[in-house]
Amino acid sequence: MADSPSPAARRKQLIVGLVVGLLVGVGVSLWTGFWLWLAAGAVVGAVAGLLMRPPAE
Repeated sequence: MADSPSPAARRKQLIVGLVVGLLVGVGVSLWTGFWLWLAAGAVVGAVAGLLMRPPAE
């Protein structure tokens, strides 16, 4: 594909997904008192970061 994203853009997308997932996991963990939500948030963030296609530069 001509408009495929660069590896740096993919890496940034994964990092942003992980950070957002961790923040959501921490928030839900504190809200519910169940610490495993932190791991679940990190996994969901990583998967979202990998599956979402970053914008082409």
